[in-house]
Formats: sequence, C-alpha cells, structure tokens
Amino acid sequence: MSSQIILEANQIGISYRQRSGLLRYERFWGLKDVSFSLHAGETLGVIGGNGAGKSTLLRMIAGIIAPDRGHLWRAPNMTASLLALNAGLKPELSGRENAIISGLLLGLGHREITDLLGEIRDFSGLNEFFERPVGTYSTGMRARLGFAVAIHADPDVLLIDEVLGVGDHNFKTKSHAAIKEKIHSNKTVVLVSHSMDAIRKLSDRVLWIEQGKSIVCDEKNYVIDGYFESIRLAVRADTQQQKDAVDTQVIE
Repeated sequence: MSSQIILEANQIGISYRQRSGLLRYERFWGLKDVSFSLHAGETLGVIGGNGAGKSTLLRMIAGIIAPDRGHLWRAPNMTASLLALNAGLKPELSGRENAIISGLLLGLGHREITDLLGEIRDFSGLNEFFERPVGTYSTGMRARLGFAVAIHADPDVLLIDEVLGVGDHNFKTKSHAAIKEKIHSNKTVVLVSHSMDAIRKLSDRVLWIEQGKSIVCDEKNYVIDGYFESIRLAVRADTQQQKDAVDTQVIE
C-alpha cells in the first residue's frame, strides 16, 4: 500500500426519496456521516450490519450516485468498477450479449470486451449456455456470468460487493483465486463482506460503518476486534434487558 490518496470522503451523506403516503415522499439517508480515505494499492475492507450503508458506499465510489452533502474528492481520471452479481442482466439477451453490455457498463471499450469474450466464456464455465438467453439461467449461472465479466475489467479501483461465496465449490475456488490475484497485483480494492475471516485475510485497513455513519477506519485487526466487542456488549445488554423483564413479571 502506498501513501498516495486517490479518494477522500469527508462527512458524506446520501439520501433517497421514498414514498410515505399516497402523494407524500420523505428522504431516507442511506449514508449520514461517512469519512475515510482510500490509498493507491491497498485493499480496504468495509464492515457493518445489514442496512449500514455498505452497498450505497460502493455505488458512490463507483460514481453511480453522488453525495447530497459533505465533500468527496477523487484523483483525476480515476476509474472504479463495481463487481456486484446479476446487476443489469437482460433476461431476453444471450450470455454473450449481456457480457458485452456489462463490459461496456464497467468501462471497457467495445473492442476490448469483444476480445475478452472467449476468456469470459471459459472462466464462467457456461459452455453452450453462453449463447442462450439469460432468462433460462439458474441463479448460480447468472452469478457466474456476472463475476466472469466483472473480474476481467481492469479499473483503477475494483469494488467487490458480497461475491466471495458465488457458485459451486469449483467456481468458488476459481473466483477466490481471481480476487486474490487482483489484490496481490497492487490493484486498489474495496471489499464488502460479512465474512470477517475474508476481511481479516485480504484487507490492509477496514472501514466500519453503522446506520449510515463511519465508526472508525484503521488497521484491520484493531477495527475487527472492536466490531466483535461491540456485538458482544450488545448481546450482553439485550440478555440483561430480557432477564430484567422476566424478573419484573415475576414480581408483579
């Protein structure tokens, strides 16, 4: 990991409009107050509970959505691709056609993606299904196609959103090896996963966010140990609360 910062977020907030009545809408803040920096060549793990805002964070880094408040700086001409499975696949189109569209969305040129189609087909293991409509695929086959396309893109920053468990055992082995190769080739990676084992093994630093707010961004073991301690304390508090409620009922 180098000391060069290629992206810096300061008190970022991102909101969505959601319906709260027949003609009423209200703002839901997917991110409320998030600050962190991203260094060239590092793997930054992102952890937090369900609904913490991890996927929203990746969409922001990819440039899919922009902050509503706070300040976001990124290095000039920096490219980032989001490796999220099944994103944007068209069921009426073949695997080949979807691979081309997905590659273009990930920032590849038309010539680049067409030159990679053979490698994508081989990596996915779809064989003759590569030429069939994606609507005929199983969930696992869709995931394999999405992963095969995304892993062959070569952005400055690779954004990985919960894809470490994709496919059968053989494909999991292949996909893990491909991700590790990216990480160990000085590629900048942002990794979202509920697997603390994967985060601990693969990350240099870890960003912990909860309820749309950054708790800490620091050395991986320090952050992960703090995260587990917070869960332990929350479970203890919940257990004590339930015990107190039972004791109150007995007294009454």
